[in-house]
Amino acid sequence: MLVRQLEIGAGRPKICVSVTGRDENEIIEQLKQVKASRADLTEWRVDYYTNVSELEKVGTLLCTMREVLQDMPLLFTFRTKEEGGEREISPQDYEQLNLYAAKSGYVDLIDVELEKTDKGIAKMRQELDQRQELKVYITASYHDFQKTPPVQEMVERLEKMKEQGAHIVKLAVMPQCRQDVINLMEASLKVQGEVPVITMSMGEMGRISRVAGGLTGSAVTFGAVGEVSAPGQIECDRLHQMLCWVNGNVII
Repeated sequence: MLVRQLEIGAGRPKICVSVTGRDENEIIEQLKQVKASRADLTEWRVDYYTNVSELEKVGTLLCTMREVLQDMPLLFTFRTKEEGGEREISPQDYEQLNLYAAKSGYVDLIDVELEKTDKGIAKMRQELDQRQELKVYITASYHDFQKTPPVQEMVERLEKMKEQGAHIVKLAVMPQCRQDVINLMEASLKVQGEVPVITMSMGEMGRISRVAGGLTGSAVTFGAVGEVSAPGQIECDRLHQMLCWVNGNVII
């Protein structure tokens, strides 16, 4: 999948770094640091943003962010409280915010949680298909910060995201033992196909999945520049070196 000039799902896993500032100045400063790093794309965790409920301010900030990022792809994410995010949001406001960002013309990917709205992924896909000029892709996601479900349950969740029309599917889980990490990577391997898959086992125990996930088909891994946005993230430039080593590439 080609997102701007970045091919997701081919070659080594791409590195995404999250921006978690609470006001405009913090966000732009973090964004500049990400742009100067070895990150391939960035995620705006808009649930951290103090003025997230004011759509005009969100749009103005997105415009500025695009100027800083230039051609670097931007993933727009409101992570809900239920899945480890900073705040709660109603299903109606969640859909409105995501559609507003998609229609802004400044974002390239929208994160839509599988559990947040009934058929929310399918509804978003229908909206975007009617506005093909936007070239915005849906990253469907599911996060479990308490445990790692059985392999078949993880596979079924990922397949459900595909069935609803997601362009990319993402699953992040918390391991309680080493077998959980192996199970996550097995589930990732089972769902490979035309739709890019992003999987990770969180925390210190799951760090290996952030580096070796490409072996089981994970197309993107999340690193950090400064503050981490999820447990177990590795510093971006160090992660780049590790990925190049695992994939047998020359580090440049």
